[in-house]
Amino acid sequence: MSRTALAFDLDGTLIDSAPDLCAALNRLLTELDRPPVTLAQVKGFIGDGVRLLVGRALTATGDEAPEDETARHVARFLDIYEAIPATPAQLYPGVDETLARLKADGFRLGLCTNKPQQATDILLPQLGLGGVFDCVVGGDALPVRKPDAGHLQAVLDRLGGIRADSAMIGDNENDAAVAAGCGVPFIAMAYGYPRVPVAELGAALVLERFADLPDALKTLA
Repeated sequence: MSRTALAFDLDGTLIDSAPDLCAALNRLLTELDRPPVTLAQVKGFIGDGVRLLVGRALTATGDEAPEDETARHVARFLDIYEAIPATPAQLYPGVDETLARLKADGFRLGLCTNKPQQATDILLPQLGLGGVFDCVVGGDALPVRKPDAGHLQAVLDRLGGIRADSAMIGDNENDAAVAAGCGVPFIAMAYGYPRVPVAELGAALVLERFADLPDALKTLA
């Protein structure tokens, strides 16, 4: 059976969001009289949701704040981040054309991201991806998020996908974990923000270019 129900990660898979995340974190840290973090550090912080993103930045620049203070810092970070305009230039090469081709060919496309739902919904139209996905499930839309397989399963359910016709496309260990938990193939993009070597993610395929995805899917059919 063809793999026609496709779930995608966002950060590090479809878009290079690290520069904007770094800018927003550093504005927050400046307000807190803390030193800035580097882009390389931020790439290592990405992938587990906004609470851990901000918490890691706080830990890297001093002590992590008590939970109630951290919650306020997270809210402030989101205010800053959501106000930064995104552009299609943040898409990795070939993403917009390839997603459009897949959609035109009848693939069902879903987004499975740990980025908060509101931030994701704001971002997608700015990236030129408004209306591309048949469902979008952010990191705070459910009681669970990646690496819990329930996050991906919710996306696949909304796409009407079953194990035999589904695949997960991402860039890090959380994406690999949800794919394994749902029993579907994982396709890893080699250019993203993995915190372990891509070769250790257990991917069915590793792609250097997003534009190679349509042909790669044929090998999984």
